[in-house]
Amino acid sequence: MSTVVASPSERLPAPQDPPAPVSLREAFQYWLKLGFVSFGGPAGQIAMMHTELVERRRWISEHRFLHALNYAMVLPGPEAQQLATYIGWLMHGTLGGILAGVLFVLPSLAILIALTWVYLVYGDVPAVAGILYGIKPAVTAIVVFAAWRIGSTALRNGVLWTLAAAAFLAIFALDIPFPVIVLAAGLMGAVGGWIAPDKFKTGGGHGTSTGTYGPALIDDHSPPPAHAGVSWPRTLIYCVVGVGIWGLAEGALYLNFGSAGPLTQMGWFFTKAALVTFGGAYAVLPYVYQGGVETHGWLTGQQMIDGLALGETTPGPLIMVVAFVGFVGGWTKELFGPDALVLAGIAGASVATLFTFLPSFLFILVGAPVVEATRHDLKFTAPLTGITAAVVGVIVNLAVFFAWHVLWPQATPTAPFAGGFEWFSLLIMVAAFLALWRNKIGVIAVIGACALAGLGYSLQI
Repeated sequence: MSTVVASPSERLPAPQDPPAPVSLREAFQYWLKLGFVSFGGPAGQIAMMHTELVERRRWISEHRFLHALNYAMVLPGPEAQQLATYIGWLMHGTLGGILAGVLFVLPSLAILIALTWVYLVYGDVPAVAGILYGIKPAVTAIVVFAAWRIGSTALRNGVLWTLAAAAFLAIFALDIPFPVIVLAAGLMGAVGGWIAPDKFKTGGGHGTSTGTYGPALIDDHSPPPAHAGVSWPRTLIYCVVGVGIWGLAEGALYLNFGSAGPLTQMGWFFTKAALVTFGGAYAVLPYVYQGGVETHGWLTGQQMIDGLALGETTPGPLIMVVAFVGFVGGWTKELFGPDALVLAGIAGASVATLFTFLPSFLFILVGAPVVEATRHDLKFTAPLTGITAAVVGVIVNLAVFFAWHVLWPQATPTAPFAGGFEWFSLLIMVAAFLALWRNKIGVIAVIGACALAGLGYSLQI
């Protein structure tokens, strides 16, 4: 899949040559670009990073990439953003990790603030609805394609394929919560690593990235850099700084707006949301819906659904829907009076984003050195390999969920095929998948073409 197009100044190594060292400035440019083009939700974003960092630039080997991904999968919070933070930290230390994580989110926040303003002011305009109509099936195709890409990379033997299929059935047919699936997959991986260790090595025990894509800058057997060693004094400093930032921010909101102020309530609420987002954005959406709509009244149920649609069609983590909730909440509550609605919305979106993502940085900076130290210890890696296999099945379920809502938009759980079938959405979905899979067209071009198709179709009917 073509994602981030290399400019003439970007150094792509020849297939058999080791990559040249990457400066912090070069990494900054890549992470900034990724922040603007990371469409497709976590599955699409992970696939983008794999294509660019493992296959094209070879900054990191597939083994090291999957090891970092395994860790991100078991954490609460946005796994794609945490994966970017992990790789940035591995390459350039604390500053590199913070830059990668912030740039993964910041463009999305700016875009979502702008789109939410457009939605609140011009949401009833047919052209806006038509563009969203075309983008939704494109996003579905991106997730389907990403599921295939991640599955073909991570599932290297029949045991892991079976585990992925079992995870899909568990969440699709039995409605088992994602944390339970993660726990079960980790236990199966631990047992499997003891009974059949070759099946639960990272990548299933079939070769390494070096044989497929060429040598990587951080290769399978590259020793961890000096900053990646476990240091308990440094870990304590990270914890103190992270908790201190949270305390200062929440304390400032309390002093300025009181305990019942909407921004103060948002800070506390989205902190709790960040700590229960096992399973990605869709696992936490019911919690955000309940708190934002029913408990605090920051927005309506229909606005929450529309916000999810915007979140699906903007770059960045899908959990960025919290920025939409914060913006609408600040706007609705008129935090700074009726003449400063935009400022109130920006404040709400910024508070929601800060408190949602702050724990993710702490999880990586504190936990990643331990993960690197256990990289060759099968008793630690086998459970993570099992979890990765299960997550592939969950991604497939997410693709099915998207397709169902796009093709039968009026359907409900009690009437799963109610309403008309959106045949044009199906055509867009198939065309988008073929463009990604067969023609290797970039995701930005695909989304743009589908948006134009949806706009043209909606204006004709």
